[in-house]
Amino acid sequence: MRTPPAKFLPGIASIPLALLLAGCAGMTSTASPAPSTGLSIQGKVHGGQQPVVGAHVYLMAANTTGYGNPAVSTLVPTSTGNSDSIGGYVLTAADGTFSIFGDYTCSANTQLYIYVLGGNPGAGANSAVGLLAALGACPTGGSFATTVPYIFVNEVSTVVAAYAMAGFAVDATHVSSSGTTLAQTGIADAFLNAANMETVSTGTALATTPAGNGVVPQTTINTIANILAACINSTGPTSAHCSTLFTNAKSSGSTGTPPTDTATAAINIAHNPGSNVANLYNLTTPTGPFAPALTSQPNDFTLGINFSGGGLTGAGINGAYSIATDATGNVWFTNLNNSSVTKLSTTGDPESPPTGFIAGNQNSPNGIAIDLSGNAWVIDGGSDNLTEYTTVGAPISPLGGYTGGGLDVPQAIAIDGSGNEWAVNFTNGSGNPMGSVSKFSSGTADSPSAGYTGGGVNHPDALAIDASGNVWVANQLPGTGSISKFSNAGAVISTTPYTAGGIDDPYGLAIDHSGNVWVANFGNSTLSELNSSGAAVSSSPFTGGGLSSPYAIAIDGAGNVWVANSGAYSVSEFSNAGVALSPSTGFTGPTLDLPTAIAIDGSGNVWIANTDASTVTELIGAAVPTYLPLSAAIQNGAIGSRP
Repeated sequence: MRTPPAKFLPGIASIPLALLLAGCAGMTSTASPAPSTGLSIQGKVHGGQQPVVGAHVYLMAANTTGYGNPAVSTLVPTSTGNSDSIGGYVLTAADGTFSIFGDYTCSANTQLYIYVLGGNPGAGANSAVGLLAALGACPTGGSFATTVPYIFVNEVSTVVAAYAMAGFAVDATHVSSSGTTLAQTGIADAFLNAANMETVSTGTALATTPAGNGVVPQTTINTIANILAACINSTGPTSAHCSTLFTNAKSSGSTGTPPTDTATAAINIAHNPGSNVANLYNLTTPTGPFAPALTSQPNDFTLGINFSGGGLTGAGINGAYSIATDATGNVWFTNLNNSSVTKLSTTGDPESPPTGFIAGNQNSPNGIAIDLSGNAWVIDGGSDNLTEYTTVGAPISPLGGYTGGGLDVPQAIAIDGSGNEWAVNFTNGSGNPMGSVSKFSSGTADSPSAGYTGGGVNHPDALAIDASGNVWVANQLPGTGSISKFSNAGAVISTTPYTAGGIDDPYGLAIDHSGNVWVANFGNSTLSELNSSGAAVSSSPFTGGGLSSPYAIAIDGAGNVWVANSGAYSVSEFSNAGVALSPSTGFTGPTLDLPTAIAIDGSGNVWIANTDASTVTELIGAAVPTYLPLSAAIQNGAIGSRP
């Protein structure tokens, strides 16, 4: 059985931007209204602590016609009197201030941001100046006229906006998504995250989230802001500071297209947080304009918010162990120590009580999955049962949960495209001591009383379901681990389990968009990849990237592979070709502490359960948005794809 930890056997000037964003999250698309007149959007642009004079200020809307498309300028050139290839713009005054009156038009539910380009930050005109500020959803009526924040645009707002919308941004002028409901939810949630990290009216990084239960990486935000400021407050793009920044913040980190302004550089750093860390950090100075900042070089430039949940004391997350993300951006966790379930909103706000959701005979809940209706299903290794919660956390299963079907120390749960619930059982007291697989239909057992066996099932502890409904099972046993495969009817597909590709004590499984199976090998700290027939894609397992006793695995919307490392207390990222994208130490984030589960949400954020610290970490914009929930992705052939 698993050892770290052991498998758990029985026993604005005045109007806060947050209000603006929260009030618009559920809007539906409407036709673009005519330009409105009214109160202006007012703000100020600073580079470091200096006003930027004569800068172009654009009001951009994220495109909703497809990923990679250019953002849409919302300023009307005939009203502003200024336009260029990007769109209409207004200019900053001698003190860096700007005003946007009724010069814009936007549709409700579109996501808006400020983009500033060029201007004079004090040492002369600098075309490398690029700054961002995330505003969020266009209000009802298509105008900010009655709910206008004061916007302070600086390097801090740029870092926050770049990371928040990184999952949808190619560069500063290409921010977009598809037009699906899932994508629109994901990008709206992404923009909401900006208000979790910064006060937009002052351009100041927060120390804690507005709800009070999240610790924001304020020093890291300020450090990256200082890196940008070194270029902005220089003599221009050919200066040593800008040249160093642009050389080390290319579109693929060390390779790809170099940026031409600091806003795109910030987006590139968000996309490649482990690249060229030393060279970028060396651009900072002890007297950087933003403090507090890091006092030594970080492992990486991920931005991770650490949440406690269910209440300000963190009692709702206690031994967080497994994760599931739903289609509306909420994140669900099981808590082993207090046998409960915690639900956090997309911004990490607690939506469960201080003690978490507790139902019936729940005891040591090991796994959680979201069904096609958004309900949460929890498998319990302590009570050998299955509990179902509504979207608001109300239990709807019987008092003692659903039982039968061979449930015996169940370890993990997955839901297929037809809504059936599947679980793997580490042991089986009904005559199958090597374990079994169980299947339920809306809580009714479809598998026999001893579960499905055969096919090499041997102390299974993880499972994944492919687009055809086949069930892949990870069999533990150090040194002799293997993978079994069952049909959706519970029939063994291969009488001999799959062992190729370096499989060793597998703890996690995930399916990618090509139907390949990725295996996290706890025993030898590697990744294996099998094709849909169970043959090894690579004869040797993938290594590097900080892999260390990997415990769980997830696939993002680009097919990248994310791994929670229980050995090094880190997260690894690999491309779909098995190339390590994380540094040799992995991404360490803010105080990761025995990470045992990992999931990607519809905004491209990576969520990690820290079992020892009883916290949850969200890496902002580190991944590519993914289709949710996983059961719907299976149903719609969208596993490992963007929404």
